[in-house]
Amino acid sequence: MAFEKVVAGGSVIDGTGAAAYRADVAIAEGRIAAVGDLAAAERSETIDASGQVVCPGFIDMHAHSDVSMLDDPGGESKAYQGVTTEVVGNCGSSAFPAGLLTPAELQEIAPVQVVEGSAVRYAWRDFDGWAEALEGSGVSLNVVGQIGHSTLRQAAKATEARPANDQELALMKRLVAEAVEQGAVALTTQLTGPPASAAPAGEIAALAAEAYRFPGAFYATHARLHSGNHFKAVDEAIEIGELTGIPVQYSHIALIDSRHHGEGGEMVRRMEAARERGVDALYDVYPYTAGACGITGVLPLWAQEDGPAAVRRRLTDPDTCARMAEEIARGFWGGVPLPWDKYVITKANRDSTRWMVGKVWTEIAARRGESPVEAILSVAREDPWLEGVVHIRSEDDVRYFLGHPLAMIGSDGKAVSPDGVWGTGSPHPRVYGCYPRVLGRYVRELGVLTLEEAVHKMTGAVADRLQVASRGRIGAGKAADLVVFDPDTVIDNATWEDPHRFPDGIGHVLVNGVSVIRDGTHTRARPGRVLRRGAE
Repeated sequence: MAFEKVVAGGSVIDGTGAAAYRADVAIAEGRIAAVGDLAAAERSETIDASGQVVCPGFIDMHAHSDVSMLDDPGGESKAYQGVTTEVVGNCGSSAFPAGLLTPAELQEIAPVQVVEGSAVRYAWRDFDGWAEALEGSGVSLNVVGQIGHSTLRQAAKATEARPANDQELALMKRLVAEAVEQGAVALTTQLTGPPASAAPAGEIAALAAEAYRFPGAFYATHARLHSGNHFKAVDEAIEIGELTGIPVQYSHIALIDSRHHGEGGEMVRRMEAARERGVDALYDVYPYTAGACGITGVLPLWAQEDGPAAVRRRLTDPDTCARMAEEIARGFWGGVPLPWDKYVITKANRDSTRWMVGKVWTEIAARRGESPVEAILSVAREDPWLEGVVHIRSEDDVRYFLGHPLAMIGSDGKAVSPDGVWGTGSPHPRVYGCYPRVLGRYVRELGVLTLEEAVHKMTGAVADRLQVASRGRIGAGKAADLVVFDPDTVIDNATWEDPHRFPDGIGHVLVNGVSVIRDGTHTRARPGRVLRRGAE
């Protein structure tokens, strides 16, 4: 038999967690056709993997590339990392459904926002329409969709900070069923901010139960990370699983409250106990000590209610601002200490604020002649979409979360091009460096994980959660999503000061058998597909 390609001479790590072994991998018609000693086999192309690791393409369990590849179809920031599949719709934010809104209204107010300068115009109402738009435009990476609770609330016009009423809940349940039936794999939530933060567990459980009627669907949650609530947040996520039977995915696990650093084990022990009771609870994590935080995210929760226009109105009222200032001074999210000297601005949207990018908040406040709290309020009036990162996590907790058997990897970043409209500002380095950072820093340098464990957390473990049986493992008949990397040199290069930098050590990335990265260079090929629940 003649093959299209043979990835020859590599050390195969197959995604199951098993030990590496020497083998060639043959590809035909987008699938792995054979694995073994194929030296004598005919082929049209040979990819020399001598001295390299060959593994399944990385599946980013927690991504936000819902619309970014409509502008930046190459998804370079992820492709160069070895990511072949993006799981989107996370944190309660999806690009569908429209529900009671027009597509244009959904684009204007939905939690998934296009970037300034984007050519994207929502022309879809549901999962099918969004998927067709992606596939029709041509993208380099595969995409898996989830449906977001915050978007559902917008679609049902349940935007007030209160539980959904019976009519709103009935519509949201219908929209969940429609999306999951069309191919969404999960319901997701973001319960820290309004309006979703007003949703009780019963509302979430009702929607999760609707999703769970479809085989393979699960529930992923950005939980209620209020002050002192880290452990109760895990308990609530588990409660949804116990009430409905649905598998639970705890998104980007972290301890952001410095008063509880070092207690990550307590969060995970609650999941372990739940698993003993029959709840399928897992989590994803990224390998950084900083998380993203937009400027309005620092405001009290009540000040964030009813959408951006309402926030801007509150910021113009002196009495309301005085109340905000008093609460912000006590900490954000109900009292979490915020280290102003570790809050770095990454993206500005006004000419008057662009100088702030890359600077810490204490410097910004000093240059404006204001206290940090005063500056938050005045700058939020000026540029309410200002984005930043805050270094608020413990390295010890990051290592613990990464190393635990319940973990899988998710970047919490977008697939973008540094030369495209999404490649602006100074994004979190995870956008360009998450996966090579795990392999280089936490595997090779620190020994937190073995190479086989790390690859499993990036591939097979994620495929199992998504129930996409054709992905995440190397074996005959599996989809030919593959990565070839040098275990001795793979490392991230993206920094806080210069985040738009590709990693080293990843030479080849194939998506559905097509080379997207060849010899370290993007080929501009567009073989990506939307992978639907139950169809893989």
